[in-house]
Amino acid sequence: MLKVFAMLPDLDKIKGVHPGAVLKRALKKRGITGSDLARTIDEHKQTISAILNRRRAVNAKLSIKLGEVFSVEADYFMLLQASYDVQQQVAANYRRIPNLNHFRKALFWDTQLEQIDWDKNKRAVIQRVLERGNRKEIQELLAFYGRQTVKKIVQSIQKSYLPSFEENLKNYNLIE
Repeated sequence: MLKVFAMLPDLDKIKGVHPGAVLKRALKKRGITGSDLARTIDEHKQTISAILNRRRAVNAKLSIKLGEVFSVEADYFMLLQASYDVQQQVAANYRRIPNLNHFRKALFWDTQLEQIDWDKNKRAVIQRVLERGNRKEIQELLAFYGRQTVKKIVQSIQKSYLPSFEENLKNYNLIE
């Protein structure tokens, strides 16, 4: 078995990083391809490719094999995977979403309502709801983001071509 004497980063320094990213960097530094690694550890190259591209997790068996090749503890990649998984779950738990039952699916016709990142797309969501939303949707928007946040975002919206936008700003006291 090919032994790669590599100085991989200390786990404490890379907690939360997908093991595939660490593995990809280590392979690149040494000029080794994913296919070479797959052959060396007797794994399918598709499995290694999926891990390198962060589409798959490292399991215990693979962590042991990688540990041998990279001269690190057998659980190195498994601990890295666990740290990554915990970070992803924490992020998912803190992802705030409004009560989706208050929004019509037709309002967000071009995306799945459950897939919207309500923080990242705040401006677009606020504009769309104020342009096309009904009373229930606008009230949920205000309850979720808060009136002050909506007022602040509204100031950054240059122009809406729908008259309902201006009407809703006045009706819900969102302009000063």
